[in-house]
Amino acid sequence: MISNIKMKKHYLLFSFFFLLTYVSGWSQGTVTTFDFKALQLETTKKIWVYLPHNYETSKKKFPVIYMHDAQNLFDAKTSYAGEWHIDETLDSLQAQVIIVGIEHGNEKRTEELTPFSNEKYGGGKADAYLDFIVTTLKPYIDSNFRTKKGKMDTAIAGSSLGGLVSYYAVLKFPKVFGKAAVFSPAFWINPEVYTLTENTQKMKNKLYFLCGDSESETMVADMNKMIDLVNTTRCSCMHLTKSRVVVGGKHNEKLWAKEFGKAYLWLF
Repeated sequence: MISNIKMKKHYLLFSFFFLLTYVSGWSQGTVTTFDFKALQLETTKKIWVYLPHNYETSKKKFPVIYMHDAQNLFDAKTSYAGEWHIDETLDSLQAQVIIVGIEHGNEKRTEELTPFSNEKYGGGKADAYLDFIVTTLKPYIDSNFRTKKGKMDTAIAGSSLGGLVSYYAVLKFPKVFGKAAVFSPAFWINPEVYTLTENTQKMKNKLYFLCGDSESETMVADMNKMIDLVNTTRCSCMHLTKSRVVVGGKHNEKLWAKEFGKAYLWLF
């Protein structure tokens, strides 16, 4: 009985200090924004940067995840239909990673995030978008923040069209992006990526695929088709592919927010 009381006291004391730490912000990361010229896209992009809680108090270098649709990542006020809660999720994990979010181009979103032009929806400027990330934005981030620059410390992540372009980025820049989180990928709009995958040999990139079974009628089948193609390029013994289909999961930020932490932990 006495030991139980002591345990309860210790638990309450721990809970108090945990709450105090959370409220005071001692263990929280920081999110800042800045405007950055994207000459390849003839526009200026707003960039969001999340730094881990111990960035300012250490001399460590950190891996980086580049993410699309930054409006939806950190702040419900700027999101279209809810946020991903990226900062809260990473804070809860005390994650050692930098997030670089790139705002989408609003009416040019489809244009920027699709590798090929679609007969109905247009698009097809993902090469310019990725060139901006790889040759302009990443060098700036690596020069101004303490980053680990190697491919296995550089990931790219997104959902829907962002999932499509994240996967395409791995095909186009396999020596830059060693990892990708591919959420609810819109492979249907650019089926050409299946052929690209068939023609790619010895993929060594780490890939986390995710979708819900209550999205479109073809989402699960489309994603599994791509996974099967990826697995033909390498031995499953390498354990470089992870896939997850969430029962009841829909095509929305709620799903992606809930699952992001799992993807991060597996990728890193």
